[in-house]
Amino acid sequence: MQFIKTLFWVILAVILVVFAVNNWSPTSVLIWEDIRIDTKLPVLVIGAFLLGFVPLWLIHRASRWRLNRRIKTLEAAARPAPAPTATVTTSTAPKPSSAPTPQTKPAAAPLDLGKEQISEPAPAVSPITGDDKAAST
Repeated sequence: MQFIKTLFWVILAVILVVFAVNNWSPTSVLIWEDIRIDTKLPVLVIGAFLLGFVPLWLIHRASRWRLNRRIKTLEAAARPAPAPTATVTTSTAPKPSSAPTPQTKPAAAPLDLGKEQISEPAPAVSPITGDDKAAST
């Protein structure tokens, strides 16, 4: 993919240079009634392109940055919380009695059953055979 991207930019640069060399002629641009700019044609064309391209490119980059931040925040929120680890105390002094602390459940691990651990479901209704009909009447 990087090769294709590099190839695209190289081809674009070659086309731009060929255009600039073939059209290197002075051009006069009237901006207002009293302001006239004399410039070369390739500078005018490239400047007009950049004037339209750069603001939209900046808006695109800003929205990509904002969306990537949002995705990372949502991914971080979706990750399970790490299980609390038990701490071992080595002191022999009795622990002062205080209000009992509520027990927290460890985070449930996702089910990862193998094919051999999954059993066939039992039928919802057992079939009635001829012997069962006689016994029920």
